[in-house]
Order: sequence, then C-alpha cells, then structure tokens
Amino acid sequence: DFSKAMSQAGTSQFQEVIRQELEYSMKVELDKILATAPSNELEHTKKDLEGFKKLFHRFLQEKGPSVDWGKIQRPPEDSIQPYEKIKARGLPDNIASVLNKLVVVKLNGGLGTSMGCKGPKSLIGVRNENTFLDLTVQQIEHLNKSYNTDVPLVLMNSFNTDDDTKKILQKYSHSRVKIYTFNQSRYPRINKETLLPIAKDVSYSGENTECWYPPGHGDIYASFYNSGLLDNLIGEGKEYIFVSNIDNLGATVDLYILNHLMNPPNGKRCEFVMEVTNKTRADVKGGTLTQYENKLRLVEIAQVPKAHVDEFKSVSKFKIFNTNNLWIALSAIKRLQEKNAIDMEIIVNPKTLDGGLNVIQLETAVGAAIKSFENSLGINVPRSRFLPVKTTSDLLLVMSNLYSLNAGSLTMSEKREFPTVPLVKLGSSFTKVQDYLRRFESIPDMLELDHLTVSGDVTFGKNVSLKGTVIIIANHGDRIDIPAGAVLENKIVSGNLRILDH
Repeated sequence: DFSKAMSQAGTSQFQEVIRQELEYSMKVELDKILATAPSNELEHTKKDLEGFKKLFHRFLQEKGPSVDWGKIQRPPEDSIQPYEKIKARGLPDNIASVLNKLVVVKLNGGLGTSMGCKGPKSLIGVRNENTFLDLTVQQIEHLNKSYNTDVPLVLMNSFNTDDDTKKILQKYSHSRVKIYTFNQSRYPRINKETLLPIAKDVSYSGENTECWYPPGHGDIYASFYNSGLLDNLIGEGKEYIFVSNIDNLGATVDLYILNHLMNPPNGKRCEFVMEVTNKTRADVKGGTLTQYENKLRLVEIAQVPKAHVDEFKSVSKFKIFNTNNLWIALSAIKRLQEKNAIDMEIIVNPKTLDGGLNVIQLETAVGAAIKSFENSLGINVPRSRFLPVKTTSDLLLVMSNLYSLNAGSLTMSEKREFPTVPLVKLGSSFTKVQDYLRRFESIPDMLELDHLTVSGDVTFGKNVSLKGTVIIIANHGDRIDIPAGAVLENKIVSGNLRILDH
C-alpha cells in the first residue's frame, strides 16, 4: 500500500507540474496577445483576459462531472413555490412604485446562425414584421405607459451583436423606454490539442473572427459590474433585474412575482428567483433545480455522471426545468462580485471550426450562480412563460393563429380548446428562415393541431388548415405541394401526394 500511495502522490505531483506548465504557457500567449491591443482597447482587453485566465485556472483544477450524484436531493417543499400561490396574494395599490425598482435585462449575445441568419437573432422578424427586439420594447413601453413608470431595458450584447444592435436602437429613440447596452466579455478559443489560444493578436475581424467567442450568459455578473451600469442603476434606486433570453417570447414582466420579491410574506427578501416550469418529453435536457449541500443548485446535463444521465432525464424524478427567467437583487450582485464569490460550474463547449480545427470554449450559465445567493427561491410558472424560438419549428408556432399579439405580448388564443402547444417538427428543408418563409404562402390554421411532422421538399399554399396529427413526407426526389385551402386532419401525406387516412 505504501508504494501505491507513493505512486499516487507521484501522479498528482506530475499532474500539478503539467498544470503549472499549461498555465504558464497560457499566460505567455495571453501577454503576447495583450501587447497587440491599441491603447484605447488596452484596459478593456486586459479585463477580458484576466477573467479568462481565472476561468482557465479553474478548468485545469476540475476533474470529471462537477456534481457528486449521491448528494443530490429533492428540493424542500417550500423552496419551489407554485405560481398560483404567489398570484393569489394579489397586487398592492402602489404597484407603480414597485415597478420603478425594476430593470429588464435581455440576453442579446446570440446570432441567428442556427436559423441561417447572419446578424443578431433579436433582429429576426417574428410576428407581423416585428422582431424579438421590437416586441420587447413594445412590452416595456406598454408597462411604462399603463403605470406611468420608468422601467429601463438593458441589452447584454456580445462583440458579435453589438454593432448591428446599436444601429437599430436609433429607431426607438422616441419610445418611452430608456435603453442601455453593455458588452459581455470576449474570450479566446483554445486549441483542443495544445490548450493554447488560437488567436495571435486582439483583432476579431476577417479571418480572426473564429478565434474569439462570448463566454456564455454566466458572464453577465462580471460584465454588468465592470461596465459601470450596475452601479449607475443602483444609484437610480433600482433594486432588481429581471433577466431572460431575448428569444423567449413568454418572458414578460410579471407583476405578481415582482410584488412577491419586493414585499415578501415572511419579511425576508429573496436575492435570486428562478422561474421553473414542468418538464415535458421535449425538455428532458433542460437544467433542473435540486437541493445540494443545503443550497438550491441548478444541475445541467453536462455536469451529470454518464451512469446517471437517464435518471436525470426522467420526467418523474426531476419534474421541472429552468426557463432562464431570473429575478436577481442588484445589491447582491454587487456584493458577491466584489468578494469574487459568484461560483458557477464551467461548461466545456467543444467546436470544430470551418477549417477542421478542434477547439474548446469555456463558458458559464447565469442560473448556475443561484447557490451563491442568499434566500434563493424557485417559482413553478405556467408553461406560457417559456416560449423560446430556437428553430423555425418554434417560429411556425409563434407566427400562427395559436397566439394573439397584444402590446408586444403573445398569449395563447382563447379559441384553442387545450392549453398545450402542438409538437412541430420541420425537416432540414425548413431550417433556414428564408427557405422556411418561401415554403409557406401563408401560415396554416393550427388551432386544432396536436402534432405536425414535415420532411423533404414540401410547400404549403394559402389558407391551409392542419388538425390532429399531420405527417407529410416527401421522399428524396419527390415534391409535395399542399394546395391552397386544403384541410388536413389526421392525415399522412407521403411520396407522390397520396393522401391516406391516419
């Protein structure tokens, strides 16, 4: 046993030496990159690279999945409250003064590349020519007009979306919403083999665009703080931010949740509230809230040991998932940021670049910080508060008559008899927004639809109606044109446009 212990000690010493060497090599490379920064970018680049260095250090320290499965417990009953209970408290007369303490923050760092678009995802047209950003501004403007308040909108951009977003913001200069932006950090991608940055200098245009990445939305705490905007908003008397993804059209300001935060029934304010909702089979990969070492903790699928992944996906054991709609106290962000006490697990995101080079990105997720805050709470909200548009299948749902649009907010049409959203799967011919739009002369009537699967070269004429389960499959080389005015109810349409009863 003595020799075994010695060899283990030897191995860990050896690993420590390698770690130190990797860290030193990384420092040398980052110093070279920093030396290429023009003087007006020096301070900013230095902050970014310091943040990256800390993340890289932690990445080298950590081994394997970051949760001990044996310690995961179900959250205590009162740590996840049903939305109905919070709504039942009603609203105070002075709701305007409560609203004036709120800031809406939208995560706007993503490009629409997964939907075949080049610019910021927030500028994709979603409904009646309105983009995600248009709808967001309309929602907040409606709030400010209705209650005579001053709720500002803050966009966290990335270096990918900042220029295009700022250009478009001019169009809202007369709207009744103050809009601020700040940029999340810019970190260097790492060569998977050498664990060194692939960037040779600070530029990120031309062929260098692939050398850099925004490090996930967990970066919000440091970037918000470093931008100076956090302090400014605290100085204006703001107390909470409501953070959500800009592509989640269900994430509107909820007055009942805000009132619960500002006027808690037990007198003790929450510093962090995560909206969760019930899992369906479509959400099995979503992060879930658990009790871990006496704290609420968000566990993502990437952190789960392989042997337990199926258990993690179980809808019966883990019934809820994180919508990424979060309510966070500004003073708590400031306190934790100044103590360097926000702890988020590292997500290692492998990518293959166009030239075939394998790289990794080190990222963090905003919700993972829940365990660093005091008196955190989950609120189990209706599914209608989670309406993300990640694909053209999602886009078809929100463009259809399933939803009515009112003051920038989408609500399920009262004409739909069941509250669930249909399951829609559009094939690869519909992946890009421009292809998708070309294939629909008008968006079909989907009020009575349960399930739609479309695969292959399929187009839809005007005023098509889809009901029940509809499956349309054009085989390779075939094309199916659904004629104008067609009503498909529980139908399978295949190959040569034969229509079969399903």
